[in-house]
Amino acid sequence: MMRSMYSGVAGLKTHQTKMDVIGNNIANVNTVAYKSQSVTFSELMYQTTQSASGPNATTGTGGVNARQIGLGVKSGAINTNISSQGASQTTNNPFDIMITGDAFFVVNNGQENFFTRDGSFYVDGAGNLAMTSNGYNVMGWGVDPETMDIKADTVQPLRIMAPENLTYPPEATSKAYLSGIIDKNDTNVTSSTGKNINLQVYDSLGYSYTARLNIKSTDTEGEYSLELAGILDENNEALEGLDKVTDLFGSSKSVKRITDISLGTTTYEWDANGNLVDKTQKDPNNNTQNLVVYTKNSTDATELAALAKAYGYDSVDELKKLTVTYDKDGKADTNKPETATLYDILTDSTKRADYVAAVNAAAKDADANATTITDAKAMEKITASGETIQGYVIKYDPTTGIFQSVDGTNVQIINLNLSGIQIGDESKFENIEIDLSTTTMYNNSGSSTIAATSGDTDGLGTGRKLGEMSGISIQQNGMIYASYDNGQTKLLGQIAVAEFANASGLEKQGDNLYSATLNSGEFDGIGVDITAGGGYMNTGVLEMSNVDLSAEFTEMITTQRGFQANSRIITVSDTLLEELVNLKR
Repeated sequence: MMRSMYSGVAGLKTHQTKMDVIGNNIANVNTVAYKSQSVTFSELMYQTTQSASGPNATTGTGGVNARQIGLGVKSGAINTNISSQGASQTTNNPFDIMITGDAFFVVNNGQENFFTRDGSFYVDGAGNLAMTSNGYNVMGWGVDPETMDIKADTVQPLRIMAPENLTYPPEATSKAYLSGIIDKNDTNVTSSTGKNINLQVYDSLGYSYTARLNIKSTDTEGEYSLELAGILDENNEALEGLDKVTDLFGSSKSVKRITDISLGTTTYEWDANGNLVDKTQKDPNNNTQNLVVYTKNSTDATELAALAKAYGYDSVDELKKLTVTYDKDGKADTNKPETATLYDILTDSTKRADYVAAVNAAAKDADANATTITDAKAMEKITASGETIQGYVIKYDPTTGIFQSVDGTNVQIINLNLSGIQIGDESKFENIEIDLSTTTMYNNSGSSTIAATSGDTDGLGTGRKLGEMSGISIQQNGMIYASYDNGQTKLLGQIAVAEFANASGLEKQGDNLYSATLNSGEFDGIGVDITAGGGYMNTGVLEMSNVDLSAEFTEMITTQRGFQANSRIITVSDTLLEELVNLKR
């Protein structure tokens, strides 16, 4: 009789344990990555009042089964539903990470490793990736400084906001390429100034410069001159000391070019006195006045600069490169040509007079009769040739339009030798290799599209300024990349994960943490790449609890009924004991 009472007590205790587990599940219904638990019951023990006996062949009697009286129930096991994936909860926080698969994050409190499915992380004051709930460091692998690849070794705290990661160092430009079309009918290419191409380059400190290249046509079909017009700094000012570098870009060479050198715009004209005037200037009353910018035959540096500008050149030196051929005696006798530089004709009174006389000797009106051209008109448009360039001669196949050679040699890459330029006490530039192989010479309706791009076609050697960190992203394999405002990215580390042969054998430690046990399998201290086991990470989401409320409420009902039934066992047993006591009355 007492046994039944103790069986009832054991049932009450066991059902209370189950109710405790159910209550804990329901309490954690919104806990990040919580794994629900369940209780299974087992029989407590049995009292054998008679052992089993076997059949007796001699007497012909049969065997008798054992007589056993049960003594109640106990909790057989408390299982964790650790393999069931919880639903995802979107947070849009880039440091909230959800694991899909059976792996666990590895975190450390400074003394030992723990494991968790809670991926709600943040960056602490030391720059480490850590759990928001308790500050435990998230563990992973660092980057090999030599190869810049992940080094899968003993896990370590992921210090992603270390000082060396906040910026990306600058780099000098070392490669570039020209691409696009040169159209031989492009008026920019055939002009005296050529088509301007800007190439942005960086020095080793990240300062930006613009190398200005000019492409001009020659009188040989398919051949063009490629010259360096200058290098400008970030303030659009010419780089000092550039004239000291004689082999900066190609070499001095003569190319055959005959072109009409006209005044750059209709802004300028020669007046009757042989002076160059700017027609756009205004007097104090805002009336148009012809302001003299160059006095006839002047050698004043300021006036000469204005003269060069009017003819579309950056410097007076350009005027000295061009030569003009004419018949000094005015008889158009090609056997007696006179040659003078454009500069001489513009500045020397004798040369100018000879040239004007030659132009007038050959001048004809609309009826092919001799006519007279004024000094001013003769000077407005001059045919010059024989320009000496500082640069390269590039050639295209006149039949196919495909790039052929540089300076008559079968090469495709030219050099911009900037390492000879010193700023301060040393050079901060790299020599730049410029690839011309992808350029072509085709008809493009009179428009050339040729342009310069820093870096090669694979994006290497571009050069860059100092980059400030602008963002961090975490890939599905746990690799952490920083992005910088100079367009670069940097691998900072990789979140390592732990996998166990029996994840259900992990021991809960509170704070959404687990620790390894003998039955779960040991952690080797290194971990694995999550994608090796078919899993992956998602950022901006968290794993929710896998508690099923409908199942928990159902279990609560059955537990309540079980508890009630066991309480009745005690009540009835008590009544029986009362009857037993009453026998003596």
